[in-house]
Amino acid sequence: MKSQKGYALAHSISFERVRPAIRMQAWWARFKRWQQLARERRQLAMLGDEALKDLGLSRADVLRESERPFWDDPRGR
Repeated sequence: MKSQKGYALAHSISFERVRPAIRMQAWWARFKRWQQLARERRQLAMLGDEALKDLGLSRADVLRESERPFWDDPRGR
Protein backbone atom coordinates (compact mmCIF):
# COMPACT_ATOMS: atom_id res chain seq x y z
CA MET A 1 0.00 0.00 0.00
CA LYS A 2 1.09 3.54 -0.66
CA SER A 3 1.82 5.70 2.28
CA GLN A 4 -0.06 8.91 2.78
CA LYS A 5 3.17 10.88 2.49
CA GLY A 6 3.89 9.52 -1.00
CA TYR A 7 0.36 10.26 -2.12
CA ALA A 8 0.52 13.83 -0.84
CA LEU A 9 3.90 14.35 -2.48
CA ALA A 10 2.64 13.14 -5.85
CA HIS A 11 -0.18 15.63 -5.80
CA SER A 12 1.98 18.53 -4.69
CA ILE A 13 3.66 18.80 -8.12
CA SER A 14 2.05 21.31 -10.42
CA PHE A 15 2.23 19.91 -13.95
CA GLU A 16 1.04 23.19 -15.42
CA ARG A 17 4.38 24.68 -14.38
CA VAL A 18 6.44 21.68 -15.48
CA ARG A 19 5.08 21.35 -19.03
CA PRO A 20 6.39 24.69 -20.36
CA ALA A 21 9.82 23.93 -18.90
CA ILE A 22 9.84 20.52 -20.58
CA ARG A 23 8.79 22.07 -23.89
CA MET A 24 11.52 24.69 -23.57
CA GLN A 25 14.12 22.00 -22.86
CA ALA A 26 12.96 20.00 -25.89
CA TRP A 27 13.09 23.10 -28.08
CA TRP A 28 16.56 23.96 -26.78
CA ALA A 29 17.83 20.42 -27.42
CA ARG A 30 16.49 20.55 -30.99
CA PHE A 31 18.08 23.95 -31.53
CA LYS A 32 21.46 22.66 -30.29
CA ARG A 33 21.15 19.59 -32.53
CA TRP A 34 20.48 21.84 -35.54
CA GLN A 35 23.56 23.87 -34.70
CA GLN A 36 25.60 20.69 -34.47
CA LEU A 37 24.33 19.44 -37.85
CA ALA A 38 25.10 22.75 -39.56
CA ARG A 39 28.61 22.82 -38.06
CA GLU A 40 29.35 19.20 -39.02
CA ARG A 41 28.14 19.77 -42.58
CA ARG A 42 30.33 22.87 -42.94
CA GLN A 43 33.33 20.95 -41.62
CA LEU A 44 32.64 18.05 -43.96
CA ALA A 45 32.51 20.43 -46.92
CA MET A 46 35.93 21.83 -45.98
CA LEU A 47 37.69 18.45 -45.97
CA GLY A 48 40.23 17.76 -48.67
CA ASP A 49 40.03 14.97 -51.22
CA GLU A 50 42.54 12.80 -49.35
CA ALA A 51 40.56 13.01 -46.11
CA LEU A 52 37.35 12.19 -47.97
CA LYS A 53 39.04 9.20 -49.56
CA ASP A 54 40.07 7.99 -46.10
CA LEU A 55 36.43 8.27 -45.00
CA GLY A 56 35.20 6.48 -48.12
CA LEU A 57 33.25 9.50 -49.35
CA SER A 58 33.20 11.16 -52.73
CA ARG A 59 33.00 14.88 -53.37
CA ALA A 60 29.45 14.29 -54.70
CA ASP A 61 28.46 12.65 -51.38
CA VAL A 62 29.80 15.64 -49.49
CA LEU A 63 28.06 18.12 -51.78
CA ARG A 64 24.75 16.29 -51.37
CA GLU A 65 25.12 16.24 -47.58
CA SER A 66 26.28 19.85 -47.24
CA GLU A 67 23.31 21.12 -49.29
CA ARG A 68 20.80 19.56 -46.91
CA PRO A 69 19.01 22.08 -44.69
CA PHE A 70 20.06 22.20 -41.04
CA TRP A 71 16.70 20.87 -39.86
CA ASP A 72 17.01 17.73 -42.02
CA ASP A 73 18.24 15.39 -39.28
CA PRO A 74 19.25 11.90 -40.42
CA ARG A 75 18.46 10.55 -36.96
CA GLY A 76 14.85 11.61 -37.44
CA ARG A 77 14.63 13.76 -34.34
